[in-house]
Amino acid sequence: MNLPSTFDPGVVAALDALDAGAIRHVFFVACGGSLSIMHPAKFLLDQHSPLPSDVYNGAEFVARAPRSLDERSLVILCSMTGTTKETTAAAEFARSRGAKTIGLTVEPASPLGRAVDHVVGFEAPYTTGVPIDAKDSNYSRIYQVVLGLVARTGGENLTQPLIDSLHALQPAIDRAHVAFAPLFADYAPRFAKEDVIYTVASGASYGAAYSFAICVLMEMQWINSQAIHANEFFHGPFEVLDKDRAFILMKGLDSTRPLEERADTFLHRFGSAENILVLDAATLDMSGIDPRFQGNVAPLIFFDTLWRFAYKIADLRQHEMLTARRYMKKISY
Repeated sequence: MNLPSTFDPGVVAALDALDAGAIRHVFFVACGGSLSIMHPAKFLLDQHSPLPSDVYNGAEFVARAPRSLDERSLVILCSMTGTTKETTAAAEFARSRGAKTIGLTVEPASPLGRAVDHVVGFEAPYTTGVPIDAKDSNYSRIYQVVLGLVARTGGENLTQPLIDSLHALQPAIDRAHVAFAPLFADYAPRFAKEDVIYTVASGASYGAAYSFAICVLMEMQWINSQAIHANEFFHGPFEVLDKDRAFILMKGLDSTRPLEERADTFLHRFGSAENILVLDAATLDMSGIDPRFQGNVAPLIFFDTLWRFAYKIADLRQHEMLTARRYMKKISY
């Protein structure tokens, strides 16, 4: 089964080299922001394939050493720079168990690129400042891997509508920036004064909430945060809610949207609307994106647009987003 000509060549090469029919388990492994894309990738696989899968932090993957990891496993890893030691160690561990490995990284010649069987490159604007087309992002590449694998393992072949949707994604993101700009202008002055901001989402969007909480608010802004699953919110976390507490709620378009809508109702019942920033994908123009994939691309739209919100907060706080970091990539740890 041939993949669309518009698929990324690295993805095609990796899938062509696999004996897809022999795969019995998929592991998604990474750390930090790269780990966040593994949640929607697993969500996509769960939607379209009976293949079991798990998401692991790189170090815990090695420490836990799941017994289901063997020569019938496919381990998909990601590290933006390819230098994350825990992710490289996870790739080496997976290969020692006979598993096949695919690594996603901006730097194919990096330690991760050398540690995996097949490397898939992607582009990222966050550390370079150079804009990219979303079809070349890590989200796009991993979605191509997932649905290519689904097609190769006997599932429905949705590779053409997927890649067509991914080519329509950047215009949708650009339109979302315009749509959300008034919200960001309104909320940024208040949120810039907050010491704690919680992020809430579910389904495919949970990874975006997780990444924004730990990598942007905590790492780059030193604002205390926690990503809260929209249903787990009702199993303890909602006790912190009052009129002064700040939340960012992402309402996506996948099958878990009712969970986010329930959280939205409760937040506005006991919180204050001026402290609850709601990003609702249902308000966006998704022209060109197949309805079957709108739920899966919504988190990339959320995360991309929230970066602009983060820079607004940073400017108001007079805080440098990347250079102010005290520990990451500055000391040995």
